Amino acid sequence: MSFSTLVATSAAEFNFWDYINEQPALQGCIIYFTIPLVLVLINAIRIEIYGWMEVATGTIKILFLGFIIVTLIAINLGAGPDTRPLGAKYWASPTDFDKRAADNWGSALLMSISIATFAYTGVEVVAASALEAKWPHRADETSTPSSISTRSNDAQMGKSFKFSARFIPLLAMIGYTTSGLVATFDIGRTDCALPRLSWLSLDIEAGCEKPSNSAAFVAIAAMSNIPHLADVFNAFLVFTCLSCATTNLYVASRTLFGLTSRLNGGEGQIWYLRVFAWFGKTDKRQVPLRAMIFSAVAFWWVPFLQLIRGNRNSQSSGNTTKSALKETRASVDMFVEVLSQMAYSAVLIVWACECLAFIRFYHCIRRHHHYLKRENVPHVQRWNEEDLDDYPYRSHLQPFTAYLALLGCIFVSLVANGAALWNGFHLLPFLASYLADFIEQVIVFVGLWVLLKIMRGAKWSLVDLSQPEKAKKIFSHLHDIRLSVTQPNEPKHRL
Repeated sequence: MSFSTLVATSAAEFNFWDYINEQPALQGCIIYFTIPLVLVLINAIRIEIYGWMEVATGTIKILFLGFIIVTLIAINLGAGPDTRPLGAKYWASPTDFDKRAADNWGSALLMSISIATFAYTGVEVVAASALEAKWPHRADETSTPSSISTRSNDAQMGKSFKFSARFIPLLAMIGYTTSGLVATFDIGRTDCALPRLSWLSLDIEAGCEKPSNSAAFVAIAAMSNIPHLADVFNAFLVFTCLSCATTNLYVASRTLFGLTSRLNGGEGQIWYLRVFAWFGKTDKRQVPLRAMIFSAVAFWWVPFLQLIRGNRNSQSSGNTTKSALKETRASVDMFVEVLSQMAYSAVLIVWACECLAFIRFYHCIRRHHHYLKRENVPHVQRWNEEDLDDYPYRSHLQPFTAYLALLGCIFVSLVANGAALWNGFHLLPFLASYLADFIEQVIVFVGLWVLLKIMRGAKWSLVDLSQPEKAKKIFSHLHDIRLSVTQPNEPKHRL
């Protein structure tokens, strides 16, 4: 879903250029069809090549962000024709907020937290990419996955994931915080060029005559009077949005593949089990092509809905038809925004599940660490000072940070996301926050959990980790899963 909503977001950024905004046919053929098709083809490339492409696009985005930050600082100092230094003039009243959106500063802060959290979507890609990690050497055919001696290779791979897990969220926080902070010095809070909450009417008191869809960076660049700077910034944002869409498609396809790759879809199995198992196979390039294509086309139709609001040449007779067309466009905007919010809420569920899984994992290996060390179970020796490479990433203050992160996910999902309704009922934030959360968390998440329990005939309880022998068996099984999905030339995962 996030893949399609990011394509729809990129379309809004493309519309910054008047020529594209006035050509619905061009939008449909190029932006809504051709560009997503190209992104699908990119995801069909071998992971070795795709990985380097991600490195290249990530490096380019970091350079773009650095260029934007430096340019914003220069604009604040007076760069640009007929402009003066801005200094801290827009920070004269740092606690001001839009009283039409919130009735107090605390509610406005919670709404800001909800919006800012969306920027960190994608930091979980490190966990998804672990599924693709290849062993530097192949095991012989007589060895089982659990008996392979890979200590030196594990150390090398562990250091790579240690760097990614430690610095990707940190770099994202520094980049987002710095760029957002610098932008606040260059544009006023009430400036009509800034986008507003979609469910609020135009701020007539501020002199706004039409809604703005341009990003804050683009608005600042336009006001600087530097020739074509706004076009350059908007091109940066389009590239960033589309590359993020590619990454989201990668994560979605690998998640679906990971959930279905171990299912037995042979003859005699229930039909829906065979359907799910059909997605757990890869092609000759070791790419989960079926899962990737399904992840792409499931919501491919969503961006096309925006063509309805772009139909300016519709014949209308009378105010009734014009009003109906306006309401239709508003409904389409609302529907797309609700889907975007649902994609964001799903990420919060993923983060919460990762936190809960780590908490249970931490307490399990702590309770049985003597037994696990004696049995030489790999990758769980957190307290083994003799072999630090076996468990290379020992994050600080655990498990307290995991508990804090879990509570944060729950707080943002249930409290901050609903702060927009505290100043009065609005249909869009209600649908995007509470209804979307209810659909995802209760209907989809709980429903899927119940379905898997029924399909597998599993117990209606958490996995028993109280016995060290059971814990060892579970960890060995997880190692087998990790190795089996990364072994080349594995027949049962081929198309």
